[in-house]
Amino acid sequence: MPRPVHFELPAADPERAARFYTDVFGWTIEKWEGPVEYWLVTTGEEDEPGINGGIMRPQGPEATTVNTVGVDDLDSTVERATAAGATVVAPRMAVPGMGWLAYLTDTEGNTFGLMEPDSNAA
Repeated sequence: MPRPVHFELPAADPERAARFYTDVFGWTIEKWEGPVEYWLVTTGEEDEPGINGGIMRPQGPEATTVNTVGVDDLDSTVERATAAGATVVAPRMAVPGMGWLAYLTDTEGNTFGLMEPDSNAA
């Protein structure tokens, strides 16, 4: 069954947000050396319940926290979601070395991500 695997927090000042979450929760936050400005958030040990996430600059004035669900087949999941009333916000894109990602909105207007793992994604 697909489960949430990642969260994204919008932040006008990602470095300030990183300090806040580090000070409050003790999370480890490091800037990603990828093709986009992004900070990776580690919320705990791998053997503990929970998920890790990221901090990024808002992509628009209505930006909210986004949860990403891990799926085995991105394209078929997008098809099922749109058939059920979802709208594609950002189509399939590569996250280099991580997998394939798409963003959608559900029937209530909530944005969510779908990620198909693939270490060969480029």
